[in-house]
Amino acid sequence: MLNCELDLPVGFRAGDVLAFHLRDSLQVAEQVQGNCLRKGLAWSGRAACLEIVFTGGRAAARLDVDGPLSPSDGLLLTGMVRRMLGLTQAVEDFEQRWCAHPQVGRLIAAHPGLRVPLAATPFEALSWAVTGQQISVAAALTIRRRLIEAVGLRHTSGLFCYPDAAGVQALGEPELRAAGFSRTKAQTLLTLSGQLVSGDLSLDAWMAKPPIDDIQACLLRIRGIGPWTINYALLRGFGWLDGSLHGDVAVRRGLQHLLGSPAPVSPAETERFLAGFSPWRALVAAHLWALDTAVSRASGAAPKVG
Repeated sequence: MLNCELDLPVGFRAGDVLAFHLRDSLQVAEQVQGNCLRKGLAWSGRAACLEIVFTGGRAAARLDVDGPLSPSDGLLLTGMVRRMLGLTQAVEDFEQRWCAHPQVGRLIAAHPGLRVPLAATPFEALSWAVTGQQISVAAALTIRRRLIEAVGLRHTSGLFCYPDAAGVQALGEPELRAAGFSRTKAQTLLTLSGQLVSGDLSLDAWMAKPPIDDIQACLLRIRGIGPWTINYALLRGFGWLDGSLHGDVAVRRGLQHLLGSPAPVSPAETERFLAGFSPWRALVAAHLWALDTAVSRASGAAPKVG
């Protein structure tokens, strides 16, 4: 059992983190109860349950692994939790720079301190991005759930675990197709997983200081992975805040709400708008997600943010 505690910034938005991990209402691999998150994940190939409790301006994390631990696991846990909570993101600098902007300033005022919750690992973020390509969030969540259940890695607590690359590769294409993946997506996941298992690609090695150009170049060589998938994975997996998510439907809807445009905003128009906020384009996109979610809830529609 590993434990760590982290001080949280004043006004930390724990609800955003909990909501991100509550997307699957069946709670197969993630469970949220009150101020507590429990998440099943693969830890060095073994089933593990991560628990994070938010209380009194602190986050208390506990990792229960079905198997032995190594001396370095404590530092790895602390780093993972910091990334997952968005504590490595300098959002204060962004807000100070853009709080007076006539449009983005309104976004900041509506959601001060907004950070982007991250997946537990870059592989989880990238495989989720592949899963969600060109389908609804609801459909992607169903396929994600079937993938988790197909791999079958389960912690002794009963919680299923999001698989690592070795777990996905072990399934093979027929099993991925049965889970709901298209042939192209199944082949993309198998190629990605195979390169990670063989060591030809190492997402974890990039976490400390992501070489963005190198990551983009490596991933673009994999058939089925394009700019949107990469930028989303860089955001949710590494916390890189400058990817341009102008192709994201919810981002474009959010911009349409922000601008009060009667007509949908095109990807090109969204790209031009976001370009002016580099190196914070993905963080602006996250604020547009939040706006779109708020508008959807106000209208009684289901939020569609991934």
